[in-house]
Amino acid sequence: MNENKIFRIQEISQNARRLLAYVPRALKLVWEGAARWTIMWAGLLVLRGLLPGASVYLTKWVLDAASKAIGQGLAWSNVRLIAIPGGLMALVLLLQQLVRAVSGWVQTAQVEHVEDYIKRRIHDQASRLDLAFYESSDYYDTLHQASTEASGKSLKVLMQLGGLLQNGITLVTIATILIPYGAWVPLVLIFSTLPALYVVVKHNRKYHDWWNERTIDQRRAQYYDMMLTYDFAAQEIRAFDLGDHFAKSYSDIREWLRGERIELERKKSFATVGAGLTALAAMGIVMSVMVWRAMRGMATIGDLGMLYRSFQEGQKLMRSLLQNAGKLYTNAMFLEHLFDFLSFEPTIQDPDEPRRGAPVPEESITFQGVSFHYPETEEHVLQDFSLTLPAEKVTAIVGENGAGKTTLSKLLGRLYDPQEGRVLIDGVDIREYQLKDLRAQITTLFQRPMRYQATVAQNITLGNVHREHSQRAVEEAARKALIHDTVQNLPNGYDTQLGHWFEDGTDLSGGQWQRIALARAYYRDAPIVIFDEPTSAMDSWAENEWLESFGRLVDEGRTAFIITHRFTTAMHADIIHVMDDGEIIEAGTHEELLDQEGHYATSWRTQLEHGWRASAADVRDESTALPPSP
Repeated sequence: MNENKIFRIQEISQNARRLLAYVPRALKLVWEGAARWTIMWAGLLVLRGLLPGASVYLTKWVLDAASKAIGQGLAWSNVRLIAIPGGLMALVLLLQQLVRAVSGWVQTAQVEHVEDYIKRRIHDQASRLDLAFYESSDYYDTLHQASTEASGKSLKVLMQLGGLLQNGITLVTIATILIPYGAWVPLVLIFSTLPALYVVVKHNRKYHDWWNERTIDQRRAQYYDMMLTYDFAAQEIRAFDLGDHFAKSYSDIREWLRGERIELERKKSFATVGAGLTALAAMGIVMSVMVWRAMRGMATIGDLGMLYRSFQEGQKLMRSLLQNAGKLYTNAMFLEHLFDFLSFEPTIQDPDEPRRGAPVPEESITFQGVSFHYPETEEHVLQDFSLTLPAEKVTAIVGENGAGKTTLSKLLGRLYDPQEGRVLIDGVDIREYQLKDLRAQITTLFQRPMRYQATVAQNITLGNVHREHSQRAVEEAARKALIHDTVQNLPNGYDTQLGHWFEDGTDLSGGQWQRIALARAYYRDAPIVIFDEPTSAMDSWAENEWLESFGRLVDEGRTAFIITHRFTTAMHADIIHVMDDGEIIEAGTHEELLDQEGHYATSWRTQLEHGWRASAADVRDESTALPPSP
């Protein structure tokens, strides 16, 4: 044997030990998800393993009895020869049918419980991971691998282990029956099925490697499918006539993937035929020997019948046994992805000894010497950045896209941690608090808020699912967001289903959806308020009305932090910071900044001259951004 073959065998052995180490963890998942059903399944498994052996043994009894009874008349002594073994055979066959039917019910229940449990584990893991994971293609690859294939493999591992146990019990029973005819008979049975094991292991490994290498292509096909079938892209798909483009892109990838998958299956099929012919030849040799013995009077017709059934059943069992062993190895390869995903640990963690109490600002929120760059890039958004936001005041940050404004809100909520520097609330590093305690004190309206496919009331209460539901509080939040009157005119008021994903849904305009998101932020009722472009989809009249409402909110003692392109929004803040390329270049009240005749004043006058306040459509245009610094 050359060195390459030795190395390959060692590599396979090492991989097998590494992958099969996942099997106990998979069984633990199954037990946690469906312990009661698993106990019932195991009991039925033992019965299913014993009954085929009993059926094979009774075959000899029935055939020998029949050979003696044939031609002897209908006397009871003669009928009894067949009736007893025949009745027992009927009972065994009936039990097999009954056990098979009950097993189907138990397995279905087990599958449903385990799949839901594993999916829940994946959901829990996905929700606790940092935003940084969502900005990595590796994360999406592992998530796709874990959720599409690996999530069901734990149960398949159990099924294969169960198959090994069941077939093993049956095989031992049949081997015991065959040994009296010669110890070589069960050995031939075993060795005749080894080619089938080789085919299973080799081709399942090829399929896994192919599936692993094509993960990105499968995700890209899924993406094209979503572009064609989900509402978020529907307008542009039609406006730019992109339907055929994405349909062709999807078809091209699927044609490629489909062709490779079919070719893999073709090769496996031909290899399976070869393995089957080997097993058939082995059975022919054994049966020829037994027929020769029978012709010499050394075996009965019952022996031949039982041997044929034993060998046929044994080969089928051996193939199934070895296939289960091969599939167990293959599924362990998929389990690697599931446990890789479940083993991810968020980098943003609670401190070992968290500070007690809630971080409610009484003096200030401070960014002190902060340097930060997003994952997967080395370009700093902020570098040695410092800024103080006074407590119980409204601070506005204005600046062009990419200046780093939104990054400040993400750092304050610990969606990310800076690589250097600190974020302080009243002089205390926010990393000293538990995440849940910190985030409970912050309400955020993101630049692109979610449009939940739920009722109006549910959309609003998602701002704080831990708060005791109060219709009065829901309506109060809606009034502050200037959406209450609109909701009253909807078909079912606050019980109106929003969006078109579900039955009787009603869609809203962009501005109305944003006000629903504002209401959700208000409903949270937190002392720190972060609004990222809160009026970007409002017309100027709605903006003025909302600003009056917002002023009353801050008067209640909250600390507000507004990120906006609209100077008509920023001008109402207690202090305005102009941000450019990760730095604060100007600061002051609206009047003070106009008096400085700097960047803010120039941009203010430019926007007024261009009628910037005319409509919400202008706000969404790139011209609404601050021009670059001279």
